[in-house]
Order: sequence, then structure tokens, then C-alpha cells
Amino acid sequence: MVGATEEARLNQLETQVDNGGGEAWEYLCLVRKLKARRSEKVLRHGIFILNSHIARSKLGGEEWTLYEQVAVAAMDCHRNDIANDCIEALSKKFPGSIRVGRLKGMLLEAKGAWPDAEKIYAQLLVDNPLDQIILKRKVAIAKAQGNLAAAVEYLNNYLETFMADHDAWRELAELYISIQMYKQAAFCYEELILSQPTIPLYHLAYADVLYTMGGLENLQAAKKYYASTINLTGGKNTRALYGICLSSVAINQLTKGRNKDEKDSADLQPLAAEALLKDYKERAPEKLALVTAMLRNIKLVS
Repeated sequence: MVGATEEARLNQLETQVDNGGGEAWEYLCLVRKLKARRSEKVLRHGIFILNSHIARSKLGGEEWTLYEQVAVAAMDCHRNDIANDCIEALSKKFPGSIRVGRLKGMLLEAKGAWPDAEKIYAQLLVDNPLDQIILKRKVAIAKAQGNLAAAVEYLNNYLETFMADHDAWRELAELYISIQMYKQAAFCYEELILSQPTIPLYHLAYADVLYTMGGLENLQAAKKYYASTINLTGGKNTRALYGICLSSVAINQLTKGRNKDEKDSADLQPLAAEALLKDYKERAPEKLALVTAMLRNIKLVS
């Protein structure tokens, strides 16, 4: 994850470079290091360096790294002509390169030439069957074509080998949610929580899935994970506070107040409601009356 200090430095450099000061190359290096998505800025400042013989000559071997960075940014910005020029330059310098081959496939994707891109990736996978980037590009192609079933299949196959790829688990969970396979999505979030138990986003997403699935057991579990999200964020997660309130109401409707197991956590309901009101009072006072009315309607405040 990007640290606050590095993020601040990136923003500072970006402002300086945009206003004609600072080092454009330093900025581009930091964008690459932090894997930040600043495609328009990268394209503008990267082209400036590549078009300047003096600036480009100072890069040495890093010139080719910049060509690659600009190519990807150009595709993001729908400037396929620029991306093509960069890829051609890289092809002349590194004939037969796998990395250049990936870029060629990505450019075909950007043009919507899915079958041609798949052919390139298939050829590259012959010699490198475990190339993670190419395997993920296959997922991207399936998604772009609206074939979510194929995307799910590709990701499941990928995760059989690369089980520690947290981004892939999260992507698979989101795909399952989009096709309403909530049980499978819940399994993905369970894997993420097991491997990274201190990330509140996973607890919150898991709670949302459980709440959507419904049923007393799932709602009780959802309430616990909303509570853990609140704990991990120091009580600052508004969505989790809402989750506590709504899951509590749903549980009460199912049990009609007769479930003894709920008595131990009944204090969470007024505490969550109180925290919500305090949050809106400080952050968005103009919405306080609306939130208060909503909580009264579901009988969580008097």
C-alpha cells in the first residue's frame, strides 16, 4: 500500500512538474514505483522527455523503461498511435521480447481486436505458461467482452497456482458478486481475511456479502464483521455503522426479540446509531435530520 509520505511527495512533484518546475523524470519514476494511475500526466511528461534528445540521452538504459511506461499510459488515454510508436521502438531494440509481446497484445486489446490479442498471448504462454501478467490479461479480455463466466474460470485456474495473489482473490469476489454468486464471493473474502486479517476493507466487503445473502446465521455473522470493521478503523467507518444498524433490525425482525444469543450484543445497536449521529453532526450537519428520521423509523433512536 502507498504510504502517506510517498503519496504527498507524488502530489507535490506533480504540481511542480505541471507548472514547469521540478524533475519530470523523478515524477515518472515515483509514479511507476507507487503503481499510481496518472496516465494523462505520464503521457504528457513522458512524451516531452522522449521528444527531447538532451533529456532522453540522460536516461541511459532507462530510456526503454520510459517507452514502456508511455505506451501503457497512451493506451489508457486512447492514444493508440503513440502507443504503437513506442512499441515499435521497443520491438527494434528488443526483438522477440516477452515484455514487448505483452504490450503488443495490450494494444490489440485497446483496439478491440480480441481474437488477435488472444493469439499473441497464447503464443507467449507456450514458452511461459506461468506468466502472471498474460494470464491476467486473459481475464481482462473475457471481462471486456462481457463473458464473466470465462473470466471466473480463468481466475479460478490462475488462483490454483498463485494462491497468494490477494488482488486476484478480490477480483474474483467482485466477479462472483456481479453474477450474484454470493456464497462463492464469501469464500473469496474468507481467504482474504485469513491471509490479511487487519485490512478493514475485506471485513466490510465480507459483511456486505453475508448481509445480502440473508438468513439469521448470515446476518449475525455480518453484524460481527461490521463490528470488526469499526474496530479496525477506530470507529470511523460510516458504512459499517450503517451495517450494524441494518443487520440488527433484520435480526430483530427474524427473531422478534426472542433470540437469547442476541442479548449480549444488543448494546451495539444504540452505540452504532449514536456514533452515526455524531459522525453526521460533525461531518455533514445538513444531513443530520434525515439520518435521525431514518434511525427513528427503524426504531434505533427515540
